[in-house]
Amino acid sequence: MSDPVTLNVGGKLYTTSLSTLTRIPDTMLGAMFSGKVPSKKDSHGNFFIDRDGKVFRHILNFLRSSHLDLPDDFQEMSLLRREVDFYQIQPLIDAFQEKEAELLKSGKIVILTIGVEQTRKSISVCEEYLAFKQPYNIDVLKANIYCTSTLFLDQLKSKFRYYMNGLFSVIPNSQGHHQRLNLDWVANVDGFDENDYTKLRLARLFVSPEKIQINRSQEFTEELLKTALNYGFQVVSAKSQTMNNTFIRLIRYK
Repeated sequence: MSDPVTLNVGGKLYTTSLSTLTRIPDTMLGAMFSGKVPSKKDSHGNFFIDRDGKVFRHILNFLRSSHLDLPDDFQEMSLLRREVDFYQIQPLIDAFQEKEAELLKSGKIVILTIGVEQTRKSISVCEEYLAFKQPYNIDVLKANIYCTSTLFLDQLKSKFRYYMNGLFSVIPNSQGHHQRLNLDWVANVDGFDENDYTKLRLARLFVSPEKIQINRSQEFTEELLKTALNYGFQVVSAKSQTMNNTFIRLIRYK
């Protein structure tokens, strides 16, 4: 054991050893207390970390025991997730993910993933569509949504409407996958009238009941995120291969 060290984490004091704080070197704490990054001290000479002090005890206890022990009635998983991400202790990240998997099985958390893609395609016009004088480029949009809550998927289906053949229609269920929602639609095409969309059986997508058309993948993502955040979801990760290709993972703790 090394000499004791006192930490002031967000106004809450903890005393531990330097060997505990640096037990896993490639972490924020390991870098701070090995001299790789500068550390701060409060007016009493205690090392100061401007993070949440209440949940830090779970971070520190993991460094001591290599176990993530949470009380059965623990209600601050979202806060703990942010702190786990900040301290970047990989074994703790793995343990936290295992805890999330347990909560998922027990129905105590809800997972939501969103994949949105927008591509441009050139359509070939058959002879029956003589009204078309040239090939047309069409923006095709696809969204693949997975959620462990079918109730939330129902909320999403009520938020969006297809427009095809001059009529608004509900988003159908994904065949054989009650936890998935797949959407396919096109953006507005310059030079098309309603008959052109109908002839080519092209559906467009609108936000209901405002009847706002979705022409870009970013617009769809923003509308969906707005709904998800209102229902208590939080973004866990987001990846964009291009401006028009996005994957987002969200989680909600019950």
